[in-house]
Amino acid sequence: MTMKWGIDHTWTLFLDRDGVINERLMNAYVRSVEEFKFLPEVPETIAQLSHIFGRVFVVTNQQGIGKGLMTERNLQEVHAYMCAEVEGHGGKIDFCYHAPEMDGDESVLRKPRPGMAFKAQSHFPQIQFERCVMVGDSDSDIVFGQQLGMKTVRVRTVEPIGIAADTTVNSLNEFLKGLEE
Repeated sequence: MTMKWGIDHTWTLFLDRDGVINERLMNAYVRSVEEFKFLPEVPETIAQLSHIFGRVFVVTNQQGIGKGLMTERNLQEVHAYMCAEVEGHGGKIDFCYHAPEMDGDESVLRKPRPGMAFKAQSHFPQIQFERCVMVGDSDSDIVFGQQLGMKTVRVRTVEPIGIAADTTVNSLNEFLKGLEE
């Protein structure tokens, strides 16, 4: 599985969080650093990806905030830990965007709507969506990327696949290896 997309430092990587970076808690929410468990080799892999892509962002729906099960501060602590671990491996996540609204709310931020990508572009105007890759584990992640003209990569999970991505991998590390081949 080789991806000949011509990726270099002018490209931007968007990553979903739960199920791509950390273990996804089915029907629950990661509410603390203690509950956040990286998937195998992810901090090292993101560090390597951050040397290939010009920018790396996390875009994540976090309706646990909307439901009152966690706070913005809880989420910030989890993201600070996640970013520090990646930095400890010599890499960088440029920014973490999140949508705290609940599923069914008409928020422009909540994936599959494109609000988080437009927010990133407003902060980093050099982002060109046709030079972006979205990596996610759900249909909403793939639709998010497709509607913006991004390349899309699905990380396999137990969820049924309703929308085809440009490519499908078993892990973020497999995506990295496909880029390096």
